Amino acid sequence: MSLIPVVPENYTHVLAEFDCLDPLLSALRLDSGRLKCTCLAVSRKWLALGTSAGGLHLIQKEGWKQRLILTHKEGSITQVACCPHDEDYIAVATSQGLVVVWELQLERRGRPERVSVSWEHRGQTVTALCWDTGTLRVFVGDSAGKVSFLRAGSTKLGKGAAFVIFPVQTITTVDSKVVQLGYQDGRLLVSSLSRCYLCDTEKEKFWRVGNKERDGEYGACFFPQNKGVLVGQPPLLYCARPGSRIWEASFHGEVLSTHQFKQLLGSPPLPLVTYRNEPHYNPGQKSPQSIAFSKLLYLGDQNLLTWTDSAIYIFTPQTGQLLLWTQVKDLVDIAVYRSDLFCLHSGGRLSHLSLLSAERCVERLVRRESWPLAASICCMFQHAVTTSRARKTIPIDRLEHLRSQLNATSHQELIGQLDDVIAKLEPLDSASSSRRSSISSHESFNVLDCGIYRVISRRGSQSDEETGSLINHSLSEEERLKDFSFVQEEDQVDPDLQSSERPEAERPEQGMQFHLPLSFRPKPTRIALQAVKDSVSSFVKKTTEKINTLQMNSDLWQRPESREGGHPELSVTTAMYLEEMDNEIYDEIPNTEVDMQDLRTATQRAISQIHDPLLLLDPVCLGEVLLEWLPVLQRVLGPADLRPASLSDLGEKRWEKDYPNSYREQQSEEPSFSSEHLTEKKEGLEEAAPELREQEEQCGSAEKLCEVPNGNLSEPVRVLSPIAVPSDLLADLTQLATLYTEMSCFRKQEHEQALECNVFLRRFFFLLDQERVRRMCLLCQGEQAEVQRSFIEAMLEVTQSSKVVEVIHRGDLLRSLRSLRELQPWSAPPLLAHLYRLYEKHGEAAVRSCCQFYPTITPADIWTMAQQSHFLAYLDNLVQSQSEGQRLSFLQTLLEPESLKQDWLELALTHDAPQRCDTVTPDGQPRWRSHRFSWGYGRLLSLLIRLPANLPSKHKMADSCRTHGYWMGYLYLCCELQDRAEAFSTVCQLNDISLLEEPEGWFNMWC
Repeated sequence: MSLIPVVPENYTHVLAEFDCLDPLLSALRLDSGRLKCTCLAVSRKWLALGTSAGGLHLIQKEGWKQRLILTHKEGSITQVACCPHDEDYIAVATSQGLVVVWELQLERRGRPERVSVSWEHRGQTVTALCWDTGTLRVFVGDSAGKVSFLRAGSTKLGKGAAFVIFPVQTITTVDSKVVQLGYQDGRLLVSSLSRCYLCDTEKEKFWRVGNKERDGEYGACFFPQNKGVLVGQPPLLYCARPGSRIWEASFHGEVLSTHQFKQLLGSPPLPLVTYRNEPHYNPGQKSPQSIAFSKLLYLGDQNLLTWTDSAIYIFTPQTGQLLLWTQVKDLVDIAVYRSDLFCLHSGGRLSHLSLLSAERCVERLVRRESWPLAASICCMFQHAVTTSRARKTIPIDRLEHLRSQLNATSHQELIGQLDDVIAKLEPLDSASSSRRSSISSHESFNVLDCGIYRVISRRGSQSDEETGSLINHSLSEEERLKDFSFVQEEDQVDPDLQSSERPEAERPEQGMQFHLPLSFRPKPTRIALQAVKDSVSSFVKKTTEKINTLQMNSDLWQRPESREGGHPELSVTTAMYLEEMDNEIYDEIPNTEVDMQDLRTATQRAISQIHDPLLLLDPVCLGEVLLEWLPVLQRVLGPADLRPASLSDLGEKRWEKDYPNSYREQQSEEPSFSSEHLTEKKEGLEEAAPELREQEEQCGSAEKLCEVPNGNLSEPVRVLSPIAVPSDLLADLTQLATLYTEMSCFRKQEHEQALECNVFLRRFFFLLDQERVRRMCLLCQGEQAEVQRSFIEAMLEVTQSSKVVEVIHRGDLLRSLRSLRELQPWSAPPLLAHLYRLYEKHGEAAVRSCCQFYPTITPADIWTMAQQSHFLAYLDNLVQSQSEGQRLSFLQTLLEPESLKQDWLELALTHDAPQRCDTVTPDGQPRWRSHRFSWGYGRLLSLLIRLPANLPSKHKMADSCRTHGYWMGYLYLCCELQDRAEAFSTVCQLNDISLLEEPEGWFNMWC
């Protein structure tokens, strides 16, 4: 096997084929010469295949199972399109020019029905189908240039709705065959053989895109700008031109720029990663290409896809770059959904391709145990595989496992190339370069999944001598511990296990022994006590050395002759102290097991008591039970300053108590500096930095605040338990701790031992049910704002180790949202913490993107997170994401409590609204024609005032509309309140008689 060439660094993605659809076609009998697949469409759930016999097969993508077959006697299927906003509808065109809209009714287990039929294109070949993005409307284009649309009825609206027949309407007839149709935000894009046309379907206006004509099949499509900082911007248009060019145009049809891809297409094609054959990349194959892009499709993450009969091309038009191009044989048509491509080849064959990064492709190949193919992609895209970012997808141990699976005989050169790639791998974290610099050049290392750096030292290097003292120190420590021997039946160790006889592969290199203290490794009790004894001895030793150093410094001390004999007494005192500590050390160590048993007993007693329904429904008795349990919890799992004193503090107190003379001698010697020296130093500090006193006072006040056990706002949030808690006990502790948090939040505790809700949450967050705390914060956000802040601070700390955090910190909103979507199924508290990070990074653009996480993240969560103006943008996007007939009922479900309706109405009336002086006169009357001003949130306002409400609420809403000059809403509410006189007076003052003459005018509404 020859060496695999390396692709340039600007190529980071590949097209890969992981699934074989040949068995599916065989099961459908579409692999014969008589019956074959003629067209295809794809959605989130379905793969739709049209056949030459007039059948439409609906394949469920999950598991590739056939669910339905729809038959047509009007000819073979030429076009098929799935409804993007309701997968229960699908449009089909036959070879005789018939267009049918089917309602599948799978959710109601009914039979599929034809809800709309059009013969408008009889005798012509239907060349394009396109769905409206918001309503049940299908646009149709044919080979004669005619463009029409038909509406679909729906049995979901009632039994009679299915019998309503909507007329088919012709929109226009262009000069030649319709090549491609597109629809976005009320605009229809028509691409013919000679031009591109833009149609406003609401106002029935037409524009030509550009002035130059063309001759041939060239596609066009909309390019949504609903991601990143471009959220809210109108879509762009991309229209293919001759010579590998593409026009970029505005939403109004104005050409903004021309992208020339002829030279970029001169690069060699990337190989298609497939199980069918080995990938081949020829870096010498370079020749510019002049291609006619017959169709353009929006693909995945801001990419543009097109194809010919022999290749697939993917561009990133925002940067004018070529993402990749790959040779694929006999292409006829392609359907895309997100990053998945379903290709129809000549002869009816199907293939399923995926666009993904090179490192993710390697990871999927390894999971499928395609070892040689995965290794080949590693070597070919080694610039992408060796980066630190790729360690999250393909850790080092997985690559080493991949290497071990290769055949040493048949893949010898591939193994050598893979070894070179593994040697270039970067660690996982972004600070890898600084960490690597601290390791000498004679050492190699890799990073394990747990984050530990495994260092492999080469013998004979200079660092062995430099680190010799450190190794000798470690060995001496080990020998000192070995001297401490004991005999105990429970902890007796088999001497064979401690012998030095080990397999050669497990024996570490001489001179590089690492002794890592592992907190999770159980230690015998006596070893732990010995470690404590050593710690106390170390404290005494350091104290003695400090005293000796201070006494020996002749420049700082005034040494009286009478102190020359003090050292022997001090050493005797130290020896006496060590001997006494050796005898009493076991009596003064707190017994963790006893404390844990006390906590278990108190917890079980509290749990058994709250199971009594009478006690559970009595807040006073319930509070007493929890207050009886709380002191035990604080003693065992509370902060360190609330638990018994540590051993080091214990040793210092005993030294001061039992040997006061030595302690006072040390204290008296320390401040014996020259008084003149101290005075000069103090005056210098006062003159140089007077602000230091203010900082010290602030720090002192902060320290005093931290000393207060109740009402502490600066106390750190504890998200990890200080000691290990058994799982059964942890479940009971979570129940009690969450119950105490909820009670202290909604009911003030007056007992002296009680903790405030915020303090308890910060001290014992590691015990709380995160989802219940989140709901509690939403209910009490008005009264307990600091509790909400503490909860978010805790969740940010809990989710700090998530992979998504690194993606968010890079500042790419699109990749961040994609990473969040990959976390499904979502849990609201961690997802909310990530959204807080996104909002801090991207502001309003992040909030607008939160609609996709509903209902896991509710408007109440966004209300507490975002500014009011940003919340309005989120609410408007969330409501508009629903179909037009469901928006009013959907908005009604969001209004909990009902008082939110008035708050949201006031908010929408005061943001992105006309100036009040432009709509209302100084005396509070309507200004002429002021009802024609546009309101930024007019659609949301119209829904809010149409919601069901009682008379007082409608009067209140009418007053708000009149105060801010929203006259269309005010007239509607006057109609609802039957106040005709006020409505007619307002119409007259607005000076617009059309308000009464229009078919939907106010006069007709009352008649």
